[in-house]
Amino acid sequence: MASHSSSLLLLVIFFTFSFVVFASELHESETFHTRPSKRPSRKLVFPVRKDGVTNLHIASVLKRTPQVPLRLLLDLNGRSLSVACDKEYQSSTYSAPRCHSTQCSRAHSHDCYRCTSSSVRPGCHNNTCAVTSVNPVTQESDIGELAQDVLAVQSVGDKSTIDPSASGSMVTVPQFLFVCARRRLLQNGLPDYVHGVAGLGHTPIALPTQLASHFGFRPNIVLCLTNSFRSPGFVLFGEDPCTLSPNFSPRLHYTPLSVGREGEYYIQVRSIRVNNKAIPLKNNINRAKISTTTPFTILEHSIFQAFTQSFSQQLSQAGGAQPVGHFKVCYDARRIPDTVAGPGVPRVDLMVGDQSVAWTLFGANTMAVVHPLVYCLAFIDGGTNPADPIVIGAHQLEENLVHFDLHQSRVGFSSSLLNNKTSCATSYRNPTENP
Repeated sequence: MASHSSSLLLLVIFFTFSFVVFASELHESETFHTRPSKRPSRKLVFPVRKDGVTNLHIASVLKRTPQVPLRLLLDLNGRSLSVACDKEYQSSTYSAPRCHSTQCSRAHSHDCYRCTSSSVRPGCHNNTCAVTSVNPVTQESDIGELAQDVLAVQSVGDKSTIDPSASGSMVTVPQFLFVCARRRLLQNGLPDYVHGVAGLGHTPIALPTQLASHFGFRPNIVLCLTNSFRSPGFVLFGEDPCTLSPNFSPRLHYTPLSVGREGEYYIQVRSIRVNNKAIPLKNNINRAKISTTTPFTILEHSIFQAFTQSFSQQLSQAGGAQPVGHFKVCYDARRIPDTVAGPGVPRVDLMVGDQSVAWTLFGANTMAVVHPLVYCLAFIDGGTNPADPIVIGAHQLEENLVHFDLHQSRVGFSSSLLNNKTSCATSYRNPTENP
């Protein structure tokens, strides 16, 4: 009887082992046959539109389950993605990490969030992570709840081009960390239809860092902001730029990029030239912040005075016009010729780094069309004690390809694409984007 039991036990062990081996081989065979022939796309893109009232740039993303399109203010220096979710936020995949969790540490959250409302809902849970959310236009701030939910991103065709029209499939980040903010924080200075802020700063839970970590590419940002109110530009994440469609490879000039304590991006601007003539400055400029939430470049008062005086001398043939709003220097548009790169006005060079590299600005970036008969110099007097002597605004970034190479701490810029008879809008052709 014992011998029979032993034989039966050995038989069971044999068949069990054979089944495990067979199942393992079957799994390996299935894995081999279903393995994708190409690696996933390593470029991701969001369309970005210019708001006609505020001149701010608004990105479009898909979020939640089921997916809902959201419009977010594009904030180059923002610390995180912030979304208003105290009203009408519905998602089956929303969750809020517990206080002192790994997610809290990643967001540099050391305080616990407590909600005063009696009803539990997205943005209102106790013992979750408290995170500060900021309105970058008004600089108002508020405490919100750290949350995570699905984020869907459009991939770009996997080839040696940054052409965002080569659309790939939608890819998702299942547990994308963001700040669940209160709607009242976003009510001032932003368009009514905006749902939140898309932060691109150099911080652990900003968009570039989370996307690079999830998809396994180096953190890169490629900005191409349009000056058109009708057609979108784009922001692209992923591999280094090579070719901009249609069949145009812009030469990028690079300069060192530094990062502030809050994740902001700075470059060194050593001097400013107008028509290749250096303007006299009382003080060294040193650093300049780059901002997408500042519509027009802001200059410290003494820099502004020296710059506008030099520019006006170079454009003495154009008749002056009355100041308009924040624009102090304006001209009769009828006496300024048009060119492919905007009004035919003196060229402005920002001499960056060791002054061997120039970021050249032409009329489309230096002038604002405030009226069919009036052009104004698109620079603002920032007063005598600003936090930064220069803030390079979105108008000066438009129709430029700007590459933030966060891995190598450098930024590259193309100068105006209009000189090559292309633009950020013509480069973006996404068939899923609504006109």
